[in-house]
Amino acid sequence: MNKKYTILVTNDDGYEAKGLLSLVEALRELDGVEVIVVAPANEKSACGHSLTLTKPLRFIGVEENFFKLEDGTPTDCVYLSLSAIFRDKKPDLLVSGINRGSNMGEDITYSGTAAGAMEGVLHDIPSIAISQVMDFTNPKGDFTLAKKTIKKLVTKIREGGFPLGEREFLNINIPPDTDEAQMKITYEGYRVYSNEAEIHKNPRGEEHYWLGLHPLNFQAREGSDGMSDYEAIRDGHISITPIMLDLTAYKSMKQLQAWL
Repeated sequence: MNKKYTILVTNDDGYEAKGLLSLVEALRELDGVEVIVVAPANEKSACGHSLTLTKPLRFIGVEENFFKLEDGTPTDCVYLSLSAIFRDKKPDLLVSGINRGSNMGEDITYSGTAAGAMEGVLHDIPSIAISQVMDFTNPKGDFTLAKKTIKKLVTKIREGGFPLGEREFLNINIPPDTDEAQMKITYEGYRVYSNEAEIHKNPRGEEHYWLGLHPLNFQAREGSDGMSDYEAIRDGHISITPIMLDLTAYKSMKQLQAWL
């Protein structure tokens, strides 16, 4: 009997999210694959690479090989899965997503989706973060192309191995409103941020703020060759970006030494 290829799946939109369920459906269509899902019980978008250290966490079974982690983050989900579910053998692959919305440029540092993949590669597990860029006037989203893409990439990894080095993961962004697109290798774009928040008052007159949903504004990153993730999406391509966890600004080390 052939050994099953085990994939750990998590996300940051919560265990009931359409993107997560679409991902699980796609992966389960592959022969010889066992999919184990551990996802946050609640939406944890933009939680970054955060661990819960101030209170206990609890797995709750949803169905066979499908668990939600009560008030857990994507990082918690991966970390605790390795302690409680994969004690004897690590999963062969980790996939985080399919996120509802993009994760491009420096948004990767906010992203709980990317954080799930970060935690995976910290434990030497080949990892992918996948996100569906979308128009939020259609909040349900169409994950058809994302499903086709992840099946193709997982099959390629199974047959030829993971293409990246230690503590590096694949960050995938899928263009909206298309069923077919070319894959482009890209670099992390230069995100232009604003600082928006909407003020509201409750019936008692107390003020509350909602952080704004920033428009996707990018500009060219000086000195970079090739295509950015944003440019790929803008032109209707699938963006595949290799991300490394080493944040050292190597080009600035000599300058810093001289400054000291």
